[in-house]
Amino acid sequence: MGHVQDKAASALERIAASERDAATIFVELDAERILAEAATIDARQAAGESLPLYGLLISIKDLFDEAGQRTTAGSRLLADREPAAVDAEVVRRLRAAGALPFGRTSMSEFAYSGVGLNPHHGTPGNVFDEARVPGGSSSGAALSVALGWCDAAIGTDTGGSVRVPAAVNGLVGFKPTQASVPRDGVHALSDTFDSVGSLSVDLATNLRCHEVLCDVETGTFADAPLPEGPLRLAVPTGAFVDDLDASVSAAFASATSRLVDAGHTLEPLDLSAVAEATSVVRIVVSSEALAQYRDDLLVLERVGDPLVLSRIRAAEGFSEDEVPAARTLQRRIINRFSDALDGFDALIAPTVAIDAPTIEQARRDFATVNPAMLRNATLINLVYGCALTLPIARTEGPPGALMVAGAGGTDARVLSAGRAIEPLMLAAR
Repeated sequence: MGHVQDKAASALERIAASERDAATIFVELDAERILAEAATIDARQAAGESLPLYGLLISIKDLFDEAGQRTTAGSRLLADREPAAVDAEVVRRLRAAGALPFGRTSMSEFAYSGVGLNPHHGTPGNVFDEARVPGGSSSGAALSVALGWCDAAIGTDTGGSVRVPAAVNGLVGFKPTQASVPRDGVHALSDTFDSVGSLSVDLATNLRCHEVLCDVETGTFADAPLPEGPLRLAVPTGAFVDDLDASVSAAFASATSRLVDAGHTLEPLDLSAVAEATSVVRIVVSSEALAQYRDDLLVLERVGDPLVLSRIRAAEGFSEDEVPAARTLQRRIINRFSDALDGFDALIAPTVAIDAPTIEQARRDFATVNPAMLRNATLINLVYGCALTLPIARTEGPPGALMVAGAGGTDARVLSAGRAIEPLMLAAR
């Protein structure tokens, strides 16, 4: 067998031997299909084709179309829909680059949860504690990588659905500026906020995947020159850093200390206006979800996740002016955020404000836990920004998570800053 066939077969063997319930992580894992495609990729490599992602196993969130597969968005509502006729554009790009799509991963229904619950397929615990939530909505995506079964995963991020599960499972996750990666063939939750991003163990792999996802020359991000001299980093006040769990606060303090010790410049930046506008995301996403599923509400009362349905139905109570007012406020906040970050290399903040709760806590107190998990990540979607999450190594317990963010269109600058920051976060303290 060739390299990719060997690697795929080994991964399938590890999954079969694992004590983890793969059925809560993958909604489809067809070994025959995977091995057949692996053989094709090896043949393409042997024929001399240029394959920048040759050998990478990449899981596919159940929102992305794959030819011949059903895209069910984690929902029983869509379980019997027709299989997709063609690949989503990003899946096509990954295949063309020599990556092997390795199973379809489970997720929160319709990608509408930050904790990762799914009553239909079951909820996997996170990689550090099976009793605690995996983060969402790209829950299976994160576990497929964190358990060492895949090299990377693609997911979507509407309010943190790439970064939150990456943070909870000690991974790197990147939410790019929305327009930089196409969403053709991706089942939508919110056209306003949905973005496509990747999760991986390290930043180098993430950058290689992102280059393919946004169709730029190999090495554009992975081999770009690092920033000259110290970084100028904004440390927010009035947003992102309020009401943190003690361990989250300690991890962020450790991260800022490492950055200062390395000679980087950290400056406070008042972002209270951003925090005050956070309801914009809730209003717009709920209204767009209701528009999409309005005709299915009665069916969803029977077959849907009631926690997700309640978020969709919240839009039924909005006044006539709320959505237009929210969109107007968002435009204003986007401009204020971009102006505030002018001259900085990036903004840094904790990726999540709270420790991962237990699955039982999340079910029992979803209305409190879910927004708390999403809070910091969602603010970046609100301002149409881009953001990276990096693990912060600690001497004890799971790693913390540092978000490195910027205004929309500053992806290259944020990724460059992330490359300079990542080594500082890897040493346990």
